[in-house]
Amino acid sequence: MATYTTDDALTRMGFGRSQALVLAYAGMGWVAEAMELMLLSFLGPFIRKEWNVSPDNESLLSSVVFAGMLLGACVWGFVSDNYGRRTGLLFSTLFTSSMGFLSALSPNYLCLVAIRFLVGVGVGGSHVFISWFLEFVPAQNRGTWMVIFSFFWTFGTILEASLAWVVLPALNWRWLLVFTALPCFLLIPFFGLTPESPRYLCVQNRMSDATAVLERMANANQSDLPPGVLVYHREAKVDHDNIASESECLLPVTEKECTVDNAANSKSGSLAALRMLLSRKMLRSTLILWFVFYANSFAYYGLVLLTSQLSGANRSCASGVTFGLHQNDTNLYKDTFITSLAEVPGLILSAVLVDWFGRKASMWSMMFACCAFLGPLIHTQNELLTTALLFGGRACAMGSFTVLCLYAPEVYPTSVRSTGAGIATAIGRIGGVVCPIVAVAMLRSCHQMEALIVFEVVLCLAGVACMFFPIETKGRGMD
Repeated sequence: MATYTTDDALTRMGFGRSQALVLAYAGMGWVAEAMELMLLSFLGPFIRKEWNVSPDNESLLSSVVFAGMLLGACVWGFVSDNYGRRTGLLFSTLFTSSMGFLSALSPNYLCLVAIRFLVGVGVGGSHVFISWFLEFVPAQNRGTWMVIFSFFWTFGTILEASLAWVVLPALNWRWLLVFTALPCFLLIPFFGLTPESPRYLCVQNRMSDATAVLERMANANQSDLPPGVLVYHREAKVDHDNIASESECLLPVTEKECTVDNAANSKSGSLAALRMLLSRKMLRSTLILWFVFYANSFAYYGLVLLTSQLSGANRSCASGVTFGLHQNDTNLYKDTFITSLAEVPGLILSAVLVDWFGRKASMWSMMFACCAFLGPLIHTQNELLTTALLFGGRACAMGSFTVLCLYAPEVYPTSVRSTGAGIATAIGRIGGVVCPIVAVAMLRSCHQMEALIVFEVVLCLAGVACMFFPIETKGRGMD
């Protein structure tokens, strides 16, 4: 009897209407996360002014969001691997939108910190949107579509900078929190249109459900499925030292074997997933991914915060006065908006490199380029040059981050894809927790040189680490 795999079906039908729906929905999820994180560039100074908090407490407001994301990334990854991608998407979206609106009603600083931590827990599920989307994309153009998907993030950062430019001078920071939570809330009414991942259904031995999803996708794309019966291949046989295609390195399993494996997986749960991630064949990829995610998050979110901190810190340190909210707000919004636009050339650069040089070379080359842009900022520069250097640094950071978010789901098999990407993302959030201490507290204390040296060292080490990834995933199928 003729058989076909999910990759065969997706390759046959191509990228069409059904994937466009998934792209739009998952993209809006990334718009929501980008807005919640971009908000941190504007919220701190206004909170400091209203409640007279210290620089350390201002940086804490950003750190708790990333601490919440660390927890959320693990939780939502486990939920989506064990209860379905759609379940993870629904509950993380509900949680994020409700906590986002609630934070606008915070009566004091401590309450705001607590609720923003919970917002971070919800936003931590954003990596599920990536895994879910990539599981619908054919292997041959997955890199290109990941770059297109990342434009939603850039759109979110630009939208948030524009909102701040319009809302903050006319209203106050509470209204900005309300408007920032809206995109996540708007995902909920359209949840019924979203399909479950056929790859996840295959792992759960729900072959008839997976076939039904693929049939609906083929009809929407005005295509047809390959002849035969859908089969699933065991990912446990993948050799991560071998870059062969899926059909060469995976062995077919019967329906009975799948049922036994699923029963075992349901009993062992997260411990079994963690054992697989730290198995001999995956250990090297996992550990390097953890560090590179940490470094990339540290650099990217640090650059977002540096945009709003450098000019004010430079002036206050040069004049010997205490840093306050006396900088030109219009310049702050303008500089943040301009550096947000840097993500567009960063995405274009990653689109050129990712399928030309491959995932690994794209990541390390852009990380070293980011180091080069940040180097001159070790010493105080004029505002124009500072903005230009931050523009270049953020373009490279966004490019490398995009390729990394593509690489992680490609490395892991379906049964632990969301858990693996979730834990790696969670480790990255530690970088987000630490970066406000460097990008906010150290600059406020007039330690610009020390702060920028920290960024340089972290980025250089991450660039070197990318060279040691054991496999190149360009052109490889996802199980």
